[in-house]
Amino acid sequence: MDLVLRTVFVFGLILVVTRAVGRRELGEMEPFDVILLVVMGDLVQNAVTQSDHSLTGATIVVATLGALTVFTAYLSFRFRRLRPVLEGRPVLLVADGQVLEDNLRRQRMTVEEVAAEARLQKIASFDQIRFAVLESNGEVSFLER
Repeated sequence: MDLVLRTVFVFGLILVVTRAVGRRELGEMEPFDVILLVVMGDLVQNAVTQSDHSLTGATIVVATLGALTVFTAYLSFRFRRLRPVLEGRPVLLVADGQVLEDNLRRQRMTVEEVAAEARLQKIASFDQIRFAVLESNGEVSFLER
């Protein structure tokens, strides 16, 4: 039972930390971010299992994490009010060619990052953008004028 409680606590902690850290796609991560994720994974494993290296302990932890993941997905699907907490909300970054600096700052993004994403979509300037939205999955979507 101790492993289940530890897993539930760490799952909640990871959910809170990932919401606070912000949205980034795996392909957009800097090498430091990837290393940090690996280190966090090791720390989480040590915190959850302590010195239990048994197959039973690993099975309990993996099953608990899987069940919590399915449960949060169900909650997000079933209860619309929980979606922003569990998945986040899309954030408007550009409206009618104007960069919304406050929204960028809140998301810890730079104008250069948005411009780079626009170039990847073959958009040369902000004047061509009607809306740019940071989606809850970390992607930036564009609607051209």
